[in-house]
Amino acid sequence: MTFSVTVRDHMMIAHSLAGETFGPAQRLHGATYVVDATFRAADLDADGVVVDIGRAGDALRGILSQLSYRNLDDEPEFAGVNTTTERLCRFVADRLVAAAGEGTLGGGSLSGIEVTLRESHIARASYEVSL
Repeated sequence: MTFSVTVRDHMMIAHSLAGETFGPAQRLHGATYVVDATFRAADLDADGVVVDIGRAGDALRGILSQLSYRNLDDEPEFAGVNTTTERLCRFVADRLVAAAGEGTLGGGSLSGIEVTLRESHIARASYEVSL
């Protein structure tokens, strides 16, 4: 059995994707992502929670604010790589893992974190980390 808590936010970015695979997305374009971060734990902590929902939401918002309203093509962190939805999922998840490791999310011992970016009503990508 696993407990889970999900928090949601969004971000708006601009980027282009290199390579024929991406067709018209090779040109600079904008994207608005709905971002879900799911935290999993086998057990609840002494307060009966997986994570503190407020702290988890604040952590997600802080991470997304590093990307929102930016052209990711201009960001040194993404130099030379395509900022695909999958790659952005990992970017967010890695930072949430770091926040969990620092103890800033509250709650107990997490078993995993999953980040899902919804690019539209018909397309989404996820990245899951086991802890």
